[in-house]
Amino acid sequence: MSDIEVRLLEASDAAVLQRIAQDVFDGPPFAPLTHEFLTDPRHHLAVAMCAGEVVGFASGVHYVHPDKPPELWINEVGVTPAMQRRGIGRALLDCLAEHAVALGCREAWVLADSDNAVARRFYEALGGEASPAVMYSFDLGD
Repeated sequence: MSDIEVRLLEASDAAVLQRIAQDVFDGPPFAPLTHEFLTDPRHHLAVAMCAGEVVGFASGVHYVHPDKPPELWINEVGVTPAMQRRGIGRALLDCLAEHAVALGCREAWVLADSDNAVARRFYEALGGEASPAVMYSFDLGD
């Protein structure tokens, strides 16, 4: 991983997302949403860069609630298939976790589909504990 740089993006870093390796994100970033995400102080995006190209990312939201300590919700992790199994995902989550601790977060959590064995093994290998919770989603229309 000596040729990989992992760092958090700041509001002025939108241009970093112009060079992304194949299959890192689900689709290309949209400029207005990138701007909104990067300028929101509760949204955080760690990227792994190799030769000026984003080869991995992890995004999270610093979540606060009136009766609970701050938490980090890890929204998504992606690494280009050509760079998987090299410790990039772990480094990205470590970067987000370090930032979350600095923000006062006491816990981080992530959702994984029950049939996504690869993601579940990854999170368990990092020390994550599966929860018996069930997620429900609601269609809010167009």
